[in-house]
Amino acid sequence: MNTLKTMGLMVGLTLLLVWAGAAFGGRTGMTMALIFALMMNAFSYWFSDKIVLKMYSAQKVNSGEFPELHAMVRRLSQRAGIPKPKIYIINQPQPNAFATGRNPDHAAVAVTTGIMRMLSVEELEGVIGHELSHIKHRDILISTIAATIAGAISYLAYMAKWALIFGGRDDEDGNPLASIAMMILAPIAAILIQMAISRSREYVADAGGAKVAGNPRYLSNALKKLHMASQKIPLQAQPSTAHMFIVNPLRGGRITKLFSTHPPMEERIARLENIKQ
Repeated sequence: MNTLKTMGLMVGLTLLLVWAGAAFGGRTGMTMALIFALMMNAFSYWFSDKIVLKMYSAQKVNSGEFPELHAMVRRLSQRAGIPKPKIYIINQPQPNAFATGRNPDHAAVAVTTGIMRMLSVEELEGVIGHELSHIKHRDILISTIAATIAGAISYLAYMAKWALIFGGRDDEDGNPLASIAMMILAPIAAILIQMAISRSREYVADAGGAKVAGNPRYLSNALKKLHMASQKIPLQAQPSTAHMFIVNPLRGGRITKLFSTHPPMEERIARLENIKQ
């Protein structure tokens, strides 16, 4: 069900990009939008993992430094049926983790020092299982594509604004009212769809992680601890990468929750606890 929902949302996001391009410059604008999105996706496909790991000063560790963590990831990777990813440590007190990489053969799992200290072995297995599920289902690639398309739509809206200010558009190929609507509505709609895609994939990763770890309680207990800690211990995270973490590293009020990249924690925990073993 969540997979079909994700496909529908991706189609909707792509159609929104096409509409935004057409509203800005007719067929020419639509073509520009598609080319821009393809270029952004190509760049993200090859380099996004390196960028995000460097952004958080993640350090690659070998089996000699963290033998138990390496053994755990190796064992769970075999259960998941994917190659063992590279392992990185982020020196941050907030307990959190994320996976990155364009496919299972080029993937990495990053965990903070805080999560290593806080969770039990079983709870950490639940978290690692969640991240391996992301890798197995190529969620990192899906979320990257969604983010770049949303970014292309926002860029088109920015271009349209300046084109209207300076009168640089040729209205024979477009509707000025459609351009105004696109500038206001398209970026908001793109963000909402991107957030919905991210939330949908989190539910899938939770279920997959529970299966890989062998017990859904491992992950549900971990999420309870991680959620409470994330509200108390800050992490200097970029909003553009918040969707990658197992729990939202950012804190905010109701408006922030509306645009949250993660489903409600209560719902995630309830779904896990309702899984029959």
